[in-house]
Amino acid sequence: MQVLVIGATGGSGRAVCDALLDRGHRVTAFARSATAMPPRERLDRLDGDAANVELLGRVLPGHDAVVVTLGISEPAWRVRLLGAKGTADDIRSRGTEAVIRAARACGVSRIVVQSSYGVGPTRPHLEIANRLVFALLLRPQISDTERQEQAVRSSGLQWTLVQPVYLTDGEDATHVTSTDGRTRRTRVSRRGVANVHADLIESGAHWHDTVTVSG
Repeated sequence: MQVLVIGATGGSGRAVCDALLDRGHRVTAFARSATAMPPRERLDRLDGDAANVELLGRVLPGHDAVVVTLGISEPAWRVRLLGAKGTADDIRSRGTEAVIRAARACGVSRIVVQSSYGVGPTRPHLEIANRLVFALLLRPQISDTERQEQAVRSSGLQWTLVQPVYLTDGEDATHVTSTDGRTRRTRVSRRGVANVHADLIESGAHWHDTVTVSG
């Protein structure tokens, strides 16, 4: 399959690219600095703004699916106090809306979008401590993620939302999934989540589902 990965240079995006390439798929890595990624066989790297609908419309034809892993890599406390320095505060919603518009125009129907555990249907599962973190530290980012999910749910595409718990860069790819918000551990590696993205792309399963991923 030919898969477009939006936000490919972030930790999650790189992990998704690796997981798909390791399984033999062809990947187009799309990000502002995608050409800085190490070259790999079957990997096409393209620099661009995820909110640029016109550019996405030129890139998308020929792809079987899109994975969106947009986010802000800067520390949450800094973003809350000073705002994001290198990335727009609304990159998740604005970029995802642009991808949806381009995908509709190009006839690409399959989209898998990574958001955050505790948004939408999984919010009731948050413990009190995490609710406080969301309210005090992550409010702008969570609000943007909520707008992102709303855009996905109303897109009319064959969408799946992936909601990981706290992400780590560990090598252990152990993970469990659920569609009712249940979790096993509070942390999961990006490698584990990337395998879920690859599974969803390959199987085409869980249309219009929110898939929780925990360690």
